[in-house]
Amino acid sequence: MNPITMTIIYLTIILGPMITMSSYNLLLMWVGLELSLLAIVPILINKKNPRSTEAATKYFVTQATASMIILLAIILNYKQLGTWTFQQQTNNLILMMTLISLSMKLGLAPFHHWLPEVTQGIELHTGLILLTWQKIAPLSILLQIYNMLNPTITLTMAILSIFIGAWGGLNQTQMRKIMAYSSIAHMGWMLAIISFNPSLTLLNLIIYIMMTIPMFMVMMLNSSMTMNSISLLWNKTPMMISMMSIILLSLGGLPPLTGFLPKWMIITELLNNNCLILTTMMAMMALLNLFFYTRLIYSTSLTMFPTNNNLKMMSHLTNKKYNLTIPILTITSTLTLPLSPQIIL
Repeated sequence: MNPITMTIIYLTIILGPMITMSSYNLLLMWVGLELSLLAIVPILINKKNPRSTEAATKYFVTQATASMIILLAIILNYKQLGTWTFQQQTNNLILMMTLISLSMKLGLAPFHHWLPEVTQGIELHTGLILLTWQKIAPLSILLQIYNMLNPTITLTMAILSIFIGAWGGLNQTQMRKIMAYSSIAHMGWMLAIISFNPSLTLLNLIIYIMMTIPMFMVMMLNSSMTMNSISLLWNKTPMMISMMSIILLSLGGLPPLTGFLPKWMIITELLNNNCLILTTMMAMMALLNLFFYTRLIYSTSLTMFPTNNNLKMMSHLTNKKYNLTIPILTITSTLTLPLSPQIIL
């Protein structure tokens, strides 16, 4: 693709969520969502094969449907109240339509089916954009209207997302699908706490992005798409295996790594609000997430596949130039738990 065209597309992807985050007008928020949707579709189909075309089609149909629902909700709200913002007097049906459309855009259960399939059919760098930057705009709208939503419905969708994110990743061998189900589970944690403490939702989003970026960078550096390809990295780039293992444990929320911080604070906040059953279910599902991350680490770094002796020397012969980005991001995504007293204060 033409470099000028690619520059314009990436600038539009950056601009869309920024417009949504910085505006109170619902119509402008919708414009920001549409900009990010229309800009990412050419990137999805940049790789000419049927799988990427299928992924782009699924993404466009789902997101266009969600955009249509939220636009209808905005128009009905304007017809009812004569304003371009949601108010306390807004009809519950309009707020429900908005929640459904934002859930479709975020990939929350039960509207999650498109996310693993689309992530599996696109390239790694596009998957990184899809699972991080594209989540910011819908979440920013949710953070503005959270106090008008029905807490029972949001908590039900949250626990369903955590459940599906945990169970869906159990039998996967494709790394992109595992990261997609991880995204569904993390979005569930963010939605669970949004009615009680929205600042924890923002903290969880930041830490999730901090953990996802180095994970995708490790996979992009080695073009690793499956568990089998990652299991062969021990003789090529043994340092990458170590960093990937630590990041995966952090994604699972194992203490004392960074990923434990948002889960710890969310569980504490929910217990303070007497949500004992919900908290127990979320903690059990988090253990399932940690189980398939640990299984992935075991099969890739703790077992050695049969190889000849020449292959065992490849780590000394490869002449890859590593930059400092991945180690620095790995450190920040795994070792920032000591900063938690400053965050709590």
